[in-house]
Amino acid sequence: MSEEIIKASSICKSYRDNLNNLEVLKDINFTVSAGEFLVIQGPSGAGKSTLLHILGGLDNPTFGKVYFQGADIYAIDENRRSSFRNKEIGFVFQFFHLLPELNALENVLLPGILKSWWERKKSLTVALGLLERLGLSARLKHRPSALSGGEQQRVAIARALINHPQLLLCDEPTGNLDSENGKKILQLLIELNQNQKITIVMVTHNQDIACGAGRIIHLKDGLILH
Repeated sequence: MSEEIIKASSICKSYRDNLNNLEVLKDINFTVSAGEFLVIQGPSGAGKSTLLHILGGLDNPTFGKVYFQGADIYAIDENRRSSFRNKEIGFVFQFFHLLPELNALENVLLPGILKSWWERKKSLTVALGLLERLGLSARLKHRPSALSGGEQQRVAIARALINHPQLLLCDEPTGNLDSENGKKILQLLIELNQNQKITIVMVTHNQDIACGAGRIIHLKDGLILH
């Protein structure tokens, strides 16, 4: 039986304003095994992105716990949680979130900026290797504005992988791409999962993309459909 890498236990998330209490997630429970490729699928507004952010330590649940390899990630302070995210989790978002003033190589190196000199030197070697593997060796010095959407997303994936994370969280990673580039990014993620055994949890509403996953969880109105 595969080792459990992440567990969502009774996750609830709500937002309150002066008049209403909006329940976004309602008693979410599931586990993800190490090396698994899991898709969270559902319509817009189902709570998919909120759930992914909670799994990655970006947004506190209103109630419930998230365990990473048995440890509650919300039982530690924000500084330690930030360090944990940087080391153990890679994030890939729909809109890339590359810094426009930095070139491709600098964007990939960004997560290691606070490391020691020796660690930064090793990160440079890793970054160059990642960008070469992703077909971007000729684009190292190009800023995001000079890159296509598919190239920007590959840079974002390289950035997510720079610290050798155990878990990759992808929020609609092909949602801002044309179908051809979307297929390439999906194939890249499948290869990372199969060849490097990186655990992937991906949010998408695209049924074709979801078919590339090993398991699908359906979310609707804040609930997992069984």
